[in-house]
Amino acid sequence: MFKKLSVSTLALMIGAGAQAYAQNEISAGEGDTIIVTGTRVEGRTAFDSLAPVDVISDEALNLTASDEIMDSLAQLTPSFNVQRLPLNDGLIFVRPARLRNLSPDHTLVLVNGKRRHRSALLGSNGAQSPDLAQIPSFAVKRIEVLRDGASAQYGSDAIAGVINIILDDEPGLSAFGQYGQYYENDGDQYRAGIQGGLVGEFGFVNATFEYSDSARTSRTRQRQDAIDLQAANPDLDVPNPVQNWGQPERTSYRFAVNSALDAGFTEFYAFGTYGWGTGVSDFNWRNPATTSAYNPSTAFPDFDLNDIFPTGFTPQFGQDDEDYSINGGLRSNGEGPFSYDVSASYGRNEIDYFIYDTINASLGPDSPTSFDPGNLIQSEFNINIGFGYEWDAGVFAGPVNIAWGGERREETYEIVAGDPASYAIGPGAADGLPSGSNGFPGYSEAQAGEFDQTSYAGYIDVEIPLTDIWTIGLAGRYEDYSEYGDSLDGKISTRVALTPNFAFRATASTGFRAPTPGQLFSERTSQGLDTVTLNIFTAGRFSPQGPVADVINQRADADIRPLEAEESENYTAGFTFRQGGLTATVDVYQINISDRFGTSQTYNPTPEEQAEFVALGVPGGEGITRVNFFQNDFDTRTRGVDVVTTYSMVAGPGDLTLTGAYNYNTTKVTGGDLALDETSRVRFEELLPNHTATASANYSIGAFDLMGRVRYYGSWTDFSFNAMGDIFQEFGGEIFFDLAATYRLTDQFSIRAGAENILDTYPDEAEFQANRGLIYSRNAPYDTDGGFYYVRFDVKL
Repeated sequence: MFKKLSVSTLALMIGAGAQAYAQNEISAGEGDTIIVTGTRVEGRTAFDSLAPVDVISDEALNLTASDEIMDSLAQLTPSFNVQRLPLNDGLIFVRPARLRNLSPDHTLVLVNGKRRHRSALLGSNGAQSPDLAQIPSFAVKRIEVLRDGASAQYGSDAIAGVINIILDDEPGLSAFGQYGQYYENDGDQYRAGIQGGLVGEFGFVNATFEYSDSARTSRTRQRQDAIDLQAANPDLDVPNPVQNWGQPERTSYRFAVNSALDAGFTEFYAFGTYGWGTGVSDFNWRNPATTSAYNPSTAFPDFDLNDIFPTGFTPQFGQDDEDYSINGGLRSNGEGPFSYDVSASYGRNEIDYFIYDTINASLGPDSPTSFDPGNLIQSEFNINIGFGYEWDAGVFAGPVNIAWGGERREETYEIVAGDPASYAIGPGAADGLPSGSNGFPGYSEAQAGEFDQTSYAGYIDVEIPLTDIWTIGLAGRYEDYSEYGDSLDGKISTRVALTPNFAFRATASTGFRAPTPGQLFSERTSQGLDTVTLNIFTAGRFSPQGPVADVINQRADADIRPLEAEESENYTAGFTFRQGGLTATVDVYQINISDRFGTSQTYNPTPEEQAEFVALGVPGGEGITRVNFFQNDFDTRTRGVDVVTTYSMVAGPGDLTLTGAYNYNTTKVTGGDLALDETSRVRFEELLPNHTATASANYSIGAFDLMGRVRYYGSWTDFSFNAMGDIFQEFGGEIFFDLAATYRLTDQFSIRAGAENILDTYPDEAEFQANRGLIYSRNAPYDTDGGFYYVRFDVKL
């Protein structure tokens, strides 16, 4: 699986150090910020690094109103995108976040330089990435975003880049409280946090607690069929609206601790996070005049669902989530050419779904109206050992930094069955009444199980200062996975400083993303009863390595293969410049990815194939009617450019900092099944904007700090379909303005008032699903709830 790098291409690619990009914090000397991402050289600054790294400060994060880190990153980093996705099952709570518009699990997430565990949710096309919302933003000292492929340095997932969240280690006591709501008088948000830190000869300890509570939003019109139901039944009190398109109600508690103990020649360290949250959202309204759950059944001659839900019902879908991680180890402490870091970590994410105000119609009067559909659990255990040596070869401009080490990682994915009523097929199914908890059928005992995968890795990373102006970096990593195979990847980087303030930089690398146990083995099905044959049927996604796939593969036109790693080739080249208060960076990139994950076509098993399922012991095999699988389905090419500029100056009696960032990004499908499906190809290529930008002005004068920010999102295309065929709608570009003013009452107390989308801008109305009350597209790459204002009070002692 080793992919060769083109020597001729690399010889032409020469690049410069990275820009430290931090809204509200960049100054003339910000390029001197010490970074730890993308390099294993101690003391490397952002300006001197060999690949582009954005540095997002805690002050920048605090100037955004959201309680979730991914929203803040999306506002501050144009190459980062996150969606809301209302009424989209678990994706409304664990939202997909993308760097350079690639898959959410193409970005590796680190905390204090250590790999973060994944969420238990498998999203679109099976994407399984960490849930950034579980990390309290008040605990963050800074975030380093490496915009470069880094699998050869860090392993699987780092195709688009790396997000490294650095926890606070400073002394003192600080706290904040914040309240905000949307202009439409909904979505009330309460936030509060407290942090305390001690630093001394013993080392340091810093702990943070954060609380957040957000109410629902609704940007919805009443459904026409609900209006018709009310008109036909004036004695009923039909809710208006019958369902809400918007953000869910959400409550969360987040905790983080960061510590180190100085033991002379070595240092013991430990850090961890804990989160618990709950949230709930509407599903689609079930109309009693048209929904099959209201059909009569000879199994329950005296039962009428109208007696329970006379105006229809809107299932309330939610989740309780618990997430925690603990990391500990020891590392070298002090000067000397040799260094080491030995650590172990454990992380676990559990999602416990619930649904109420619904019914398993096939059970009739014996059905409850609330259900526990089951749990999803992802856990990971990592052991890392790393060494570094500064070798003074005597022939270069400085010592050669050599880093090497290894890793063992074990991932486990578990599905816990729901309560029996959530997936049961009751006697009413014979008359066409749907089975399972309506809206989200539970995981059955047949779907439940525990799956694991173990991997081993070894790496070497070398940086050589060939001359005073020319540095090169070489990295290689080998990984072996128990379930699919191995991978060998490499990276070469170079930087040429033509002057102390102007330099070129470039990198070229190969990368990969290994399939997870959840993607390899988990299955998600729904069941019912064929009203003609009275046989149970099962439809859904099955494991590409299971017996269902084995049977389908006997067809001449089928080729269901075990999942393999997605593989990439990354190229980046650019320059960085600084002069006085001005800094600027420009980076162009191309990312070629082969064997990307997708969902196969749907197959309809024949009676003979169903008999084979039964013989192989597949639960409900005699009734399986529709199946598909995760597959390595298509290839893509992503091209783009990142531009970042800042300018700091004295302006009258105060200090002014101007910051601008722009990203152009386009992805094309270059091969595979997706290239043959025009509808899916267009939707994939155009669902997110090609152009995004942000610019801010920060002015400090005396006790006042003023911030103005503008955010731009280019045009994009949404997709739907109806009985007449495919429908596409292009949405134009949108501009949003944010303002905030901070007044420091004393050195310890400050108050801030601000608004995001202060002009209350909304995008074009969506043409799709308007009959369900939807006003704005559910797939929008930005918040569609309008203006949001807030006030925040900070204390720092």
